[in-house]
Amino acid sequence: MIILSFETSCDETSVAVTKNGKEVLSNVVLSQIDIHKKYGGVVPEIASRNHIAFITTVIEEAIENAKIKVSDIDLVAITEGPGLIGSLLIGINAALAFAYANNIKVIGVNHLIGHIYASNIEHDIEFPALALLVSGGHTELVYMEEHLSFLILGSTLDDAVGEAYDKVGRVVNLPYPGGPAIDKLAAIGRDTYKLPRPYLADKGYDFSFSGLKSAVINLVHNKKQKGETVDVNDLCASFQESVIDVFMYKIKKALEEYKVKNIIIAGGVAANKGLRKRIYEEIKDTKILIPSMQYCTDNAAMIGCAAYYLFLKHGANKDYVLGAISTLDLG
Repeated sequence: MIILSFETSCDETSVAVTKNGKEVLSNVVLSQIDIHKKYGGVVPEIASRNHIAFITTVIEEAIENAKIKVSDIDLVAITEGPGLIGSLLIGINAALAFAYANNIKVIGVNHLIGHIYASNIEHDIEFPALALLVSGGHTELVYMEEHLSFLILGSTLDDAVGEAYDKVGRVVNLPYPGGPAIDKLAAIGRDTYKLPRPYLADKGYDFSFSGLKSAVINLVHNKKQKGETVDVNDLCASFQESVIDVFMYKIKKALEEYKVKNIIIAGGVAANKGLRKRIYEEIKDTKILIPSMQYCTDNAAMIGCAAYYLFLKHGANKDYVLGAISTLDLG
C-alpha cells in the first residue's frame, strides 16, 4: 500500500510517501524555525501563511523523490489534530483537494498516534508497550496492549515539557527553540542549582512542570536583584536533570506495574540527548525504541506509518469530509 501523507499541525510543512507502514520512499519537511525564531515562538498566522505558500511545492517534491506516479498512490493520510487550527486546515484542504481530484481514498490521523508510530518505521513495536510522549504540546505516559490501543496512565497537569524547555530557554536568553539549546549546554554544565523534582507521587503517573519552570524564573530573577551572575550551563544542566529524573521515576514506576516488551520515547523531546543517555543507562531489561532524529520532530512519514494501521482497522473516509480538531485527544 502506497500512502501519501500530510503533516501541517504546527510550523513544519511536510509531505511523505510511505509503503506498507514501514518503508519511507520520501519525507519532505520544510521547517519554519528561522522564520519564528525572532518572535521566540510559533506565530500561528505566520505559520498558516507559509503553509499556503509552500504546500504545493512540497507535494510535488515528495512524489518526485519517491519516484512514483500519482496513479500509484492508494491512500492519502492527513493530520486532523491536535495542533494549530489554521495550520491544520491548510494541510487538510490541500490533501482533500489532491485526493478528490485523483479519486484516492483518504484517512484522518491523530498527530499523537503518528509520533508513537514513528518508532515503528525503523523498529518493530512489540506489545504490550509503554510510550512516553514528550513534545512542545504534550507530555503523556501511555500503555499499549496492542496496535492502536491507548491507555493514558498520566498526562501533564499544566505545561508540557517542550513548552517548559522553551520558556526556560527564553529566561536565560537562549535562541528558539529552547530544547536543543538547553540540551547542548546541559552536556557541559553541572547540576549545581538543585532545582525541585515534581515527582507527584500522590498523583500517580501525572506530570507537572509549571512549578519547575517558575523555580528557574525565580532563581534568575533573585540572582539579578542581588547583582549575581547565573552560570547558564549549570542552570541548563540543573533544569534538564530535574526533568529527566521525573521521567525516569515515572517510567520505572510503570515498569513495576505493567510488564511490557518495549518502551517507546516519542515526540520532539525524544531527540534530547540527555534523555536518551539516561534511559539507555538505567533501563536494561526492556527494549527501548526511540526514532532517529529525523522522525522525532513533526514529519509526514510518521503520519503515513500510523495511517497504514488505522486503515487496516477502520478503513478509509468515504465522503472526503474531514475537519481540523485542535484539541484532539490520543485514541
